[in-house]
Amino acid sequence: MIRKHILSFQFVTLLALIEFSQAQDSVNFPTIGEILKFDDSLDSLLDPSAEIEVLSSGFRWSEGPVWVPESNHSHGGYLLFSDIPNNRIVRWDEGEGAKTWLTPSGYTGVETYGGEPGCNGLLLDTLGQLISCEHGDRRLSLLTKGGGKRTLIDNYQGKRLNSPNDVCLGADGKTLYFTDPPYGLPKRWDDPRRELDFCGVYRLSPTGEVTLLTAEMTRPNGIAFSPDFKTLYVAQSDPAAAVWKSFPVNEDGTIGEGSIFHDATEAFQKGLPGLPDGLKVDNKGNVWATGPGGVYIFSPSGALLGRISTGERTANCAWGNDGTVLYLTADTYLCRIQTKAMGAGW
Repeated sequence: MIRKHILSFQFVTLLALIEFSQAQDSVNFPTIGEILKFDDSLDSLLDPSAEIEVLSSGFRWSEGPVWVPESNHSHGGYLLFSDIPNNRIVRWDEGEGAKTWLTPSGYTGVETYGGEPGCNGLLLDTLGQLISCEHGDRRLSLLTKGGGKRTLIDNYQGKRLNSPNDVCLGADGKTLYFTDPPYGLPKRWDDPRRELDFCGVYRLSPTGEVTLLTAEMTRPNGIAFSPDFKTLYVAQSDPAAAVWKSFPVNEDGTIGEGSIFHDATEAFQKGLPGLPDGLKVDNKGNVWATGPGGVYIFSPSGALLGRISTGERTANCAWGNDGTVLYLTADTYLCRIQTKAMGAGW
């Protein structure tokens, strides 16, 4: 993600801004899990003694973290993340804790809508505007700094999207790449409201042109580019094929034939919690990907170097602060860990 624009969000929520706090003011945060090292080269990326701090807890399913830099903030910025079942975006500030920032976040209807109605993946564009994958409203939306929200895309060839899950920026800093599994539909794949017969990975141009890049993945989820934008990584959260795939990126921004980057099906079947989900890349091309048992750390060639073992279903991660801190959304928790790496785009 390109971090060139500093912003201060001032906005009016769609219906209400409800203060809901799980504040933990102490700097002595509780810790969970451990670091598992599978290759000595992990030492250059992560201290084996690094602690996984629990910053806040009590969420129903935390997802989609994104760091919001602010020049006048005492800690350089704050974190936003999704609490999907509660249909809200939460803001976490150092020393202040967590509080509701925006609700509703992904579903604006009046009837109860399934178990995951809120937004999922969050992204800042190069203007500092918030792009959101909305489950219940089945769209990608843009929240401007002034507070107005508009739909970027909600259909493909006239058929409604399933429930956009995660999103990233292309090489031009304007084109969006996103995944569209059925997790936000009340009955998921079997929901009668589903209009598409596949789960797609898409590209959305700045002019609004949408391209289906691939329909070959059963449950596409997390998505991220290598630092040189020559490879696109996509997670597949299918229990029968729990994999990450890598796709070569063509000059026109489309993708070539994908290949298995890593297969975690056996790890899931052995009982490790979670499936391949959100992922981020550091500036050396190493991939930090949530999956069974925590956050997997891969070299650019796909070698498994280690795992941040949270012991929880870990949904997503994001670089923050100075680019070396990795924030984790892990089931009911918001966590962080200090690394030796630097996030791509910092």
